[in-house]
Amino acid sequence: MAETKTPGDKTLSVGSKTLSLKPRSETGTVRQSFSHGRTKSVVVEKKPKRRMPGDPPTTVEAKPAPAPAAPRPAPPAPPPPKPAPQRNPGVLLRSLTEEERSARANALADSRLREIEERRIAEEEAARRAAREKIEREEREAAEARKKAEDERRRHDEEAKKKAEQEAKKRFGDDQNNAAAAAAPAAASPAARPATATTTAAATTRTPVAATDADEDEAPRQVRRPGSPARPAPAPKVAARPGGEKRRGRLTLVTALNADDVRERSVASFRRRTQRLKGHHNDEPKERLVREVTIPEVITIQELANRMSERAVDVIRLLMKQGAMHKITDTIDADTAQLVAEELGHTVKRVAESDVEEGLFDVADDHATDTTPRSPVVTVMGHVDHGKTSLLDALRSANVVSGEAGGITQHIGAYQVNAPNGGKITFIDTPGHAAFTAMRARGAKVTDIVVLVVAADDGVMPQTVEAINHAKAAKVPMIVAINKIDKADAKPERVRTELLQHEVQVESMGGDVLDVEVSAKNKTNLDKLLETISLQAEILDLKTNPDRPAEGTVIEAKLDRGRGPVATVLVQRGTLRVGDIIIAGAEMGRVRALISDQGETITQAGPSVPVEILGFNGTPEAGDRLAVVESEARARQVTDYRAHQKREKQAARASGMRGSLEQMMSQLKTAGRKDFPLIVKADVQGSLEAIIGSLEKLGNEEVGARILHAAVGGISESDVTLAAGFNAAIIGFNVRAFKEASDSAKRDGIEIRYYNIIYDLVDDVKKAMSGMLAPTLRETMLGNAQILEVFNISKVGKIAGCRVTDGHVERGANVRLIRDNVVIHEGKLSQLKRFKDDAKEVVAGQECGMAFENYQDMRAGDVIECYRVETIQRSL
Repeated sequence: MAETKTPGDKTLSVGSKTLSLKPRSETGTVRQSFSHGRTKSVVVEKKPKRRMPGDPPTTVEAKPAPAPAAPRPAPPAPPPPKPAPQRNPGVLLRSLTEEERSARANALADSRLREIEERRIAEEEAARRAAREKIEREEREAAEARKKAEDERRRHDEEAKKKAEQEAKKRFGDDQNNAAAAAAPAAASPAARPATATTTAAATTRTPVAATDADEDEAPRQVRRPGSPARPAPAPKVAARPGGEKRRGRLTLVTALNADDVRERSVASFRRRTQRLKGHHNDEPKERLVREVTIPEVITIQELANRMSERAVDVIRLLMKQGAMHKITDTIDADTAQLVAEELGHTVKRVAESDVEEGLFDVADDHATDTTPRSPVVTVMGHVDHGKTSLLDALRSANVVSGEAGGITQHIGAYQVNAPNGGKITFIDTPGHAAFTAMRARGAKVTDIVVLVVAADDGVMPQTVEAINHAKAAKVPMIVAINKIDKADAKPERVRTELLQHEVQVESMGGDVLDVEVSAKNKTNLDKLLETISLQAEILDLKTNPDRPAEGTVIEAKLDRGRGPVATVLVQRGTLRVGDIIIAGAEMGRVRALISDQGETITQAGPSVPVEILGFNGTPEAGDRLAVVESEARARQVTDYRAHQKREKQAARASGMRGSLEQMMSQLKTAGRKDFPLIVKADVQGSLEAIIGSLEKLGNEEVGARILHAAVGGISESDVTLAAGFNAAIIGFNVRAFKEASDSAKRDGIEIRYYNIIYDLVDDVKKAMSGMLAPTLRETMLGNAQILEVFNISKVGKIAGCRVTDGHVERGANVRLIRDNVVIHEGKLSQLKRFKDDAKEVVAGQECGMAFENYQDMRAGDVIECYRVETIQRSL
C-alpha cells in the first residue's frame, strides 16, 4: 500500500512495488431455497470494515441475504449514482460517496421489507390451513357423534320394545292373540306403523297421529351445535289417548299396559276431522237481518247484494236456479231484483231513476216568506237591426254594439240598470236574427216583462212577429218601444196599426199594452221607458225569499281557455254564494267565483241578478236550470242520471240516423243525393244552436248538410282527425284552432274557415252546397228541315239534301232525326253545305246538304230538328 509522508515533509516517495486498485469487497453466490420448491441465487458481498490508522485488522463475516419477499410493486428506482470524479492514478479510495451510502441504505431497507412481508404471508397461510383443518376435524367429530347417537337411540328402542313384549306376554298370556286381532286395523294403516296391535308399541314409538295430538305437551327439541358431545336421545314421549274421560298427565308404560284403557282418538282430533269433512260450515242457523231494499229500474247484481247485505255469490246462485246465468257486473231489471230480494226475505221499495230529481225545482214557494221585493227581469226582443242593443247601450251608458261582429248581437247579454225610483232593472238582450229563435224563446221563459223594439221606419217585420208569439207563449206583459223616431221617414202610427194585425193593441188604440216612442241614438224618452217598466213591475208586485237555496237558469255558456267552463246565469230564487255545490243539466261543480255584469268579483248574488259562474266541471247547455244541492253525493247522483239520459237520447238519435243513413244510401242509388259533411265549433252554446238550426234548414232532395260534430270551444287536433276521416270542412265561429290542430290541418289538406257573423257562415255553406247540385240542361229550338233526297258520295258517306222549313239550322248544333213521328237518332250536325260551300247556318226556305256524326241511315221524307243545349248552374 502506498505510503505518504507527514505534512512536514516536502517530498513524496513511492515504494518499489507497482501501485494497483483492489476490490474493496469479496463477492460470492449462494442459492437460497423457499417453500413449494422455489430457489433463487443470491449474491453475497463481503465488505471489509473501514479501518482508521492505528486500528487492529478485523474481518467482516458474510451476512446471508434475506429471503426474497412475495412479488410486490417495485419502489421507484433511485437515480443512478453520479460517476466518481477522476482522481489521480495511484491514489487509493478510502471512503464511500454520499450517493453510494444512500443507495446501499435503500437496498437494505427494501430487503428488510420483503422479509417482513414474506413472513406475514407465511403466517396467514398457516393460520388458514389450521382453521380449515380444525373445521374438518369438527365436522368429522359431529358426524361420528350423530351416528353414535342414532345407534344408541335405535338400540334403546329395540330394548324397550323387547321388554314391552315380554311384559305383555307375562301379563296377558293367551289373551295376546285376541288383542292383536282387535288392533289389526290400526296396525294395517301406514300412520300406525311401526306400532303393534297392543298399546305397548304406543309406549315405545311415536306415530304421526300421536305426534299430532301430543305437540302441545312436548317440550321444544334442543339443537346441538357441531362439535359438541352427543347427548343420549331421550325416550320418546307418547301422548295419552282419552278413554271415557280426558286423561291428565303423560302416558307411561304402566298406563299404556292397563287393560281397562282402550286407545282412541282425541276429542280435538275428532272435532278437526268432523269440521274438515263438513267444510268448516257451522250448522247453527244464522239470524237473518231483514232490510228494506230500495230497487231502481235497473241495478247491478253487486249493488243489489250490497243493499241486501248478502253475498253476491248467493244472488247469482239464486238466479241460476231460475235458469239465468249472470256475472257479478251484469244488470237486472227491477222485477227480477224484487223477486231475488223477496226470496231472500227482504222487503222491497220500488223507485224510478227520475226520483233522484225530486226536491230540486218542485219545492212550492211559501208566499208568507216572500217578503223581499226583487228587481224585474226585462227581455229586449225585436227584429234584427231595429236597435235593441243600441237602446240597451243608451240605458246602461255602455257600448256593446261595437264589440259585436257586424254590428249584430250574437250572444245573450244580461245587464243591470238603475231605475229612476232607485231600484234596479235586469235587462236581457237577445239576438234578432232568424237563426237565434231558441235564444229568444229562452229569454222569454226567464223574463217578467218583454220590451218589444220596433223600428219606426221599418215597422213590423218577421222576427217582430216571432217575438210577439214568444211573449204570448210565456204569458208575460209586453211594452212596445217604438225606436228610431229621430229619422225623417219614421211613422210611429203605422207601427201601432200594424201591431193590431197581430193582436197587440196599445193604450192609444184602446188596448192595455204600454208603448213608448224612444230614440236610442239621441237618448230620447229613455227615462220614460224606465218609468214605464218600473210601473209595470209595481203592478206585478215581484217579491221573493232570498234566504232559500238558489235557483236559476243558464242564459249562456262557453269554454274559456284560461278560466275553464263559464256560465252566465240569471238567479231567479234564493241567493247564490261562493262555495255552493251547484248542478246545471248534466254538469256539476262548486262555485269558485261570481263575476257581475260590470266585471267585478262578488261573493253572493241575490234574486234577479245576472252573474258569471266559474267552477263547473264541464260546459252546461244554454237553457239548463241551475240548482244548489246540499252535498256532492246528491249532485253526482243527479248528474249521473242526467248524463245517462243524455247518452240514451244520443243513442236513440244514432239509431234514427242509422235508419236515415240507410235511406240516404237508397237515395244515393236512386236520385244521387249528396251530403256536405261539416264540423262546427263555436264560442258559446247559443250561437252553436243557431248555427246548427240554420244549416239543417239548408239543402233539398239532392244535397244537404251533415253535421258530424258540433261543440263549444276551440278547434282541436281530434276535430281535424275526424274531418280527415270524412273529408269534411271545419267551421269555427268566434273560435280559433290550436297550433297542433292548425299544423295537422295543413298537413292533411283540411280546410278550416273562420267566421264571426252568422250571415256569412250560412251564405258560404249555401254556396258550397249549391256547387254540389247537378246543373240544369235547357234546350232551345233552332229550326226544322226536311230531307228531300239522300246522296251517297265516296270518301264522304251519305249526304242528306234538305230544305229548311222553319227557323234556321247551325253547324255543330244538336239534331234529332224523326221518322213517322218517332225519334230515330239524336246526335250532332257534323257538316252543313250550301251548294258546294260550307255554311255556318242556313235559314228557312233555303236548301242545304247535311251530314250527321256516326250515322248514315237517312231516308227521304225524314224530318230533322235542330236545337241548342244550354247548361244552367243551380243554387239553393
